[in-house]
Amino acid sequence: MEDMNILISVAQRTLVAGTPLLLGTTGEILCERSGILNLGVEGVMAVGAVSAFIVTHHTGNPWLGLCVAMAAGMLVSIIHAFASVSLQSNQVVSGLALTMLGLGIAGLLGKPYVGKPLAIKINNLAIPGLCDIPLVGPVFFNQSPFLYLAIVLAIGAWFLLEHTLLGIRIRSAGENPKATETQGVNVSRVRYLCVIAGGAFSGLAGAHLSISYSKSWIEGMTAGRGWIVIALTIFALWNPTRAILGAFLFGGIFVLQYLLQPLGISPNFLAMLPYLATLLVLLVGGIRDSRRLNAPAMLGEPYRRGER
Repeated sequence: MEDMNILISVAQRTLVAGTPLLLGTTGEILCERSGILNLGVEGVMAVGAVSAFIVTHHTGNPWLGLCVAMAAGMLVSIIHAFASVSLQSNQVVSGLALTMLGLGIAGLLGKPYVGKPLAIKINNLAIPGLCDIPLVGPVFFNQSPFLYLAIVLAIGAWFLLEHTLLGIRIRSAGENPKATETQGVNVSRVRYLCVIAGGAFSGLAGAHLSISYSKSWIEGMTAGRGWIVIALTIFALWNPTRAILGAFLFGGIFVLQYLLQPLGISPNFLAMLPYLATLLVLLVGGIRDSRRLNAPAMLGEPYRRGER
């Protein structure tokens, strides 16, 4: 019985740890499928986390904090959209700048709130009937609303990309923007939309960390998850449904470091596990042919409207 409880606890923690990764990866996939590389996910997540915490702390309404986090993520992402789409600047530089800006803003705004716990947070949602199923019920049907939302959004993003006109335009903007323009589609508008939507997803991921996963704010709360999102996007082959598996796999790696601590393994080495896995994914992605990886053909390439 005790072993069963441990197994259930590990599975629950794996899903919780993978939730912000899935939210961030879904947003990044939308962004990259339109042709825009966004390395600013870490900074946007941090802004979302601090925004959600501050609003929830002062209002006692975590759902309002969630909405503000999404709005904040969208707002700061406009900076990257403007630099990448309107100014046609280097997307790598712009993304890195966004990460530094976001982390700086989060550290500055969150400094007065370090060590102040929330009086309320978003608790688990038990689905009546299903949550009582042995083993499966406690793991899958007694979880944070963020988990259910993340899975629904990932499936919705897949359906959008693969089965709607807007999804065709998004994919076309990332593959051949010149041909897309000849069909009367405003490529810049599509890319702006995707970058801002990606910001909303990253803001939501940050909100999960501060008002669901934890009840306190600490600087560096994102702990490199934004960079893991970049690797997961490659791991998922730019497919939101594959991202579900990848996010929870990496969530399991996060949990693994705590399970191995009693074995006497160096905690410093264990803390490296998620990032070693990230480097491995990026290494494999770099070795394989990008066409086999299904990478958008014009990913990271600026598009100048009207050029032939």
